[in-house]
Amino acid sequence: AAALQRLREVFDIEELPPDVLPRKKPPQYMVDLFNKVADANGITRAPGLLQGDVVRSFEDRVHVNHHHFYFDISAMEKDEQMLKAEFRVFKLKRTHRSRRSDVQHFCKVEVYELLESENKPQKKHLIASRLLSLYAEGWEVFNVTKTVSKWVGNRSSNHGFWITTTHVSSHGMEHDVVTFAKSQGALQESRNALLVLFTNSNKRRSHSFVPSATSNSAGMSRRARAATAAAARSPVTACHRRELYVDFHAIGWSGWIIYPSGYNAFYCRGSCIFPLGESLNATNHATVQSIVYTLKLSQDVSMPCCVPDELKSLNLLYFDDKENVVLKNYKDMVATRCGCR
Repeated sequence: AAALQRLREVFDIEELPPDVLPRKKPPQYMVDLFNKVADANGITRAPGLLQGDVVRSFEDRVHVNHHHFYFDISAMEKDEQMLKAEFRVFKLKRTHRSRRSDVQHFCKVEVYELLESENKPQKKHLIASRLLSLYAEGWEVFNVTKTVSKWVGNRSSNHGFWITTTHVSSHGMEHDVVTFAKSQGALQESRNALLVLFTNSNKRRSHSFVPSATSNSAGMSRRARAATAAAARSPVTACHRRELYVDFHAIGWSGWIIYPSGYNAFYCRGSCIFPLGESLNATNHATVQSIVYTLKLSQDVSMPCCVPDELKSLNLLYFDDKENVVLKNYKDMVATRCGCR
């Protein structure tokens, strides 16, 4: 129990989310984003692909009113720094085509912040507007960073967004000429509106281990030193990387972690006895320490340690305890190279 609690701390999971897989499907946008920044094992493809280290997606909670879109962002943590917010809506194709030859094929879309409840849509503030084709369909993305930053600072000010569409022609003004997808059935669910927040967690989740010659050897018994020396004499135990697979199903986390199903963290094992070859990636300090140890110039000095000297970050796509989908980047989770230190 203590070990699993410690693992939850490493992954910054305060409350274990409920098992929602495979009942609930993640938004395709979040799956695509995961595949862009990580390989199938969750390992970061390249630095800088993600803005911040956390991406939170919130699905629209209003299923009746086609103008109103509301997102519960209470899962945001207090220390999180918001970098960018995107309001993503799927514009449906207009099926009815006018026979009039002079009809404009564009409509004006306006996105407002509701200043009071949805019962008073007249009290609103314009955030963005653009012209859209009447007959095309697809995702529209609006930058709503300033508005959502205000909501994060004052949760009670979040009344959601309101969208209007207007079509102007020589025959007059027409309202509600196009609609945006709402979650009503299997097809629409994949097109449900999203609020996506890119944030910095501002938490130091990296638990780096810096070996110290004095601390390692101070309590080292004669028997332990003898065992180390015996291991060092074996040619097959030179410092190297070995597999360490973390299986989320075995831990009991597969009901809420979407990707990956597990990952190879790797670990370092073996001796760092003199002479330290180039493949051991030894520092000058470790080389000197290994010489002093080999020549037995000091009884208190132990052999250098075989530790990870290059680490990569891991990306996790998962449902949080409120069933929002989160993409989170964890630094220093996978040992990609071992060395003597």
